[in-house]
Amino acid sequence: MVRNDLRNIAIIAHVDHGKTTLVDEMLKQGGAFRENQEVEERVMDSNDIERERGITILAKNTSVSYNGVKINIIDTPGHADFGGEVERVLEMVDGVLLLVDAAEGCMPQTRFVLSKALEMGLKIIVVVNKIDRPDARLDEIGDEVLELLLDLDASDEQLESPVLFCSGREGTASLSQYEAGTDLKPLFDTILDYIPAPEGDDTAPLQMLISSIDYNDYVGRTGIGRIQRGTIKVNQPVVVGDYHETKKPYNSKIVTVSQIEGLGRTAVDEAKVGDIVWLSGIENITIGDTICAADNFEPLPFVKISEPTVEMTFSVNDSPFAGREGKFVTSRQLRERLYKETLRDVSLRVSDTESTDSFRVAGRGEMHLSILIENMRREGYEMGVSTPKVLMKEIDGVQCEPVERLVVDVPEDCVGSVMEKMGTRKGEMTSMHPQGSRMRIEFLVPSRGLFGYKSEFLTDTKGEGIMSSVLDSYQPYKGEIPRRNTGSLVCFETGEAVTYGLYNAQERGSLFIGAGVPVYEGMVIGASPKVEDLVVNVCKKKHLTNTRASGSDDALRLVPPRIMSLEDCLEFIADDEMLEVTPKSIRIRKRILDNAVRAKTRAKEKA
Repeated sequence: MVRNDLRNIAIIAHVDHGKTTLVDEMLKQGGAFRENQEVEERVMDSNDIERERGITILAKNTSVSYNGVKINIIDTPGHADFGGEVERVLEMVDGVLLLVDAAEGCMPQTRFVLSKALEMGLKIIVVVNKIDRPDARLDEIGDEVLELLLDLDASDEQLESPVLFCSGREGTASLSQYEAGTDLKPLFDTILDYIPAPEGDDTAPLQMLISSIDYNDYVGRTGIGRIQRGTIKVNQPVVVGDYHETKKPYNSKIVTVSQIEGLGRTAVDEAKVGDIVWLSGIENITIGDTICAADNFEPLPFVKISEPTVEMTFSVNDSPFAGREGKFVTSRQLRERLYKETLRDVSLRVSDTESTDSFRVAGRGEMHLSILIENMRREGYEMGVSTPKVLMKEIDGVQCEPVERLVVDVPEDCVGSVMEKMGTRKGEMTSMHPQGSRMRIEFLVPSRGLFGYKSEFLTDTKGEGIMSSVLDSYQPYKGEIPRRNTGSLVCFETGEAVTYGLYNAQERGSLFIGAGVPVYEGMVIGASPKVEDLVVNVCKKKHLTNTRASGSDDALRLVPPRIMSLEDCLEFIADDEMLEVTPKSIRIRKRILDNAVRAKTRAKEKA
């Protein structure tokens, strides 16, 4: 049976190329909203952090109707750190819209997600977006996409993919770069003509692969997936198991079946081949499980998710200020929350350590883990977080490390400083070509060489540079890379920072705190320009005397402190430091808080 009334597509692209904005317009023109309904921008970015940062973190499903055909659309994240989300949702679709920015062209994440789609043999529609940008390069973009397809060994059919020219913000699409479109009809028509309709036997025994998991405290786990064959009904008995036989198949029953209609879910009594459905009622369901008819268990293979590359240690907060701001502070609560996250996020790994108070958490990159930390602190958790470390692999007896493909787009006069920094970080340049007054340079650089580089890069390029990276391969260990070339200003005693103490400390380096902030011994309160750490007393008050001198009683002027975000802190911390994260504050501290003990330990290490 061919379901001509249905199409399943995913939208894939590099970050900031306009996926979510295009979906907004597709929903509006597909009749998902009432005419007088107020709709906020980027309606698919429902998570608070997504709206604040303007990025997509979780893959989201929606649907529109066009000419009597229901089009299921999956909006995917653009950051490489959330690539696990993209890899598994591609199992549910028959084709993809590959969005390419009309000015930036093919970026690293475009290559990464496109290679996954090509491996799975999906049909591709190339959409050149943001054609109304003044710096659009429409003539060159088509060639760049073709080169990328050739580079990734696309089939002849995939090389003949249709190309459309869109403006997501204006809601227009055109088949020719020389003609401006008036609406998105050409895009909808191309989807119906080019993306194959789902096929399968709806009378055969049920078979469905779970590609995603949703969770809430009322319903428990909800499995999301596409029906490969057969029909699914409410109260139907089923068998659940996985292809790799990691667990024994068990019997269960479907309690509810839902489908996406626009932005909401609608409960249905049954669903057929090709439908993407939400199922509840099955205990312990996980991503990669197959749901089959009770009398016919045939598991489906699941795509292998790429391994994590970066690891951090999450531990119970043991600082002098522990327990003041957080609601969840014990190791049991921390452990439960981390393991619960692995149910939703397939590219996250959590493991216990020798200590009962700390856990190893491995993810795709610093951003992947920083989003997890940010979500946890907003939920009321307190924790200590270690320096990020890359995960090594042994390949043919050789110790290998992850290497990233880094693309930088910088003004011509900043090329020298970027090249110099890449040299010290063991980066190898693979290509360099001008784009107007800017240069685009590609490097292969070890993942650990990029830790802490972003803030330096923005300084070196006067805030005009664009950088993005994606995992390329594993290569033999490249040798030592200095993590940072500055030291820390460390607090001498516990108390409250006062203006007099800060005024004397600011001559030693840049401060992270202002007056009136509670501090404790061993807390890092600033950066020193020298490589070694300096201990400063910011709680020191001015001794009062009965002598007055002209000038000495003038108001002390403090330089405004440098406010550090969570990502800035993760980039800054050295190996002997850690991050104290609470719902209200983020503090950098030394692992050994006592200044005298720390100095003795360092002296022993040097000896």
